Amino acid sequence: MNWKKGGDGGVSRRWAVLLCLGSFCLGLLFTNRMWTLPEATEIARPNQNDEEGNNVAAGDCGSKKVQELQSYKDVLQVQDAHQDVQTLDKTIASLETELSAARTLQESLLNGSPVAEEFKVSESIVKRKYRMVIGINTAFSSRKRRDSIRYTWMPRGEQRKKLEEEKGIIIRFVIGHSAISGGIIDRAIEAEDRKHGDFMKIDHVEGYLALSGKTKTYFSTAVSLWDADFYVKVDDDVHVNIATLGQILSKHAWKPRVYIGCMKSGPVLSEKGVRYYEPEHWKFGEPGNKYFRHATGQLYAISKDLATYISINKHVLHQYINEDVSLGSWFLGLDAEHIDERRLCCGTPPDCEWKAQAGNICAASFDWKCSGICNSEGRIWEVHNKCAEGDKALWNSTF
Repeated sequence: MNWKKGGDGGVSRRWAVLLCLGSFCLGLLFTNRMWTLPEATEIARPNQNDEEGNNVAAGDCGSKKVQELQSYKDVLQVQDAHQDVQTLDKTIASLETELSAARTLQESLLNGSPVAEEFKVSESIVKRKYRMVIGINTAFSSRKRRDSIRYTWMPRGEQRKKLEEEKGIIIRFVIGHSAISGGIIDRAIEAEDRKHGDFMKIDHVEGYLALSGKTKTYFSTAVSLWDADFYVKVDDDVHVNIATLGQILSKHAWKPRVYIGCMKSGPVLSEKGVRYYEPEHWKFGEPGNKYFRHATGQLYAISKDLATYISINKHVLHQYINEDVSLGSWFLGLDAEHIDERRLCCGTPPDCEWKAQAGNICAASFDWKCSGICNSEGRIWEVHNKCAEGDKALWNSTF
């Protein structure tokens, strides 16, 4: 390479060096701005695609197992929640019963009613679990009816106590008090109770037109005194086979809110003066309409849940003139199961006799035309001899 002098038009050595240095600097500047090294994550790795494929497959299997495990956990949680709800329902029902008993006791003590003495011992009684409580609705004037029951289908004395202890069945005549408490009529009932010890005295003024209130008070008092599966109301002119009744109720013991009886739907009578006249007939629609389905009043049974409901809400439950209609109306808005059991409303002989011979023993027998056994003081013996389940049936039965 020949370097010429400036005078000959060539480039001097000094300028050549400066141009080289300038070009080098420009090259460095251009390289730093336009070319950046790739990130480490962008550098291709051997077998990367294979690893990713394996990871995806493993992830799918893992996610399926996780989902199955989660589903199993969800099922367990639902089952546990269902059991918790059932336990909570039972606890609430028990607490409601205790609360109802405390309220009734308080009212009895404040009012000075005759039932107060019975509530004083209820604390020890309520701890025992019973199958059923049978309340026999009776009146002051029904002494002969009560005696006829005592000597036919109802155990007496030590046998009645044995029935309570061995079979878990409570039987009591249900009676209120007169308008003037402590009068001669009340003293007669007290004397009879001292002799037999089979009365359940409630805070209620006796009267035929007050049967709805008596029924409500009976259930409220009974559920406070005894913890039973069922509470039965029966009239004192009806024949009952206790073992058969217990077997019928036992089939429904596991159900909540059960209402058992001979379901009917009779006409709403709007004419004054006729039997079973309905003063509130206008509530049931046009003339000639029928009542809603409800159990006939001679005998019916309700579960503890429904008895507790009556006890808690007794101050706001409406009372119709007919007590069986009143009871049915109290359960209309509830999720209660109505069970139509025709063995609770058999006729007197020959009806119940034929059924007994066929092996279909009746739990209760009466005459429809009399709303009970006609002339029951004498005829109940006939019914008992022909339609009873037998002396050993009760003691050999298991509920």
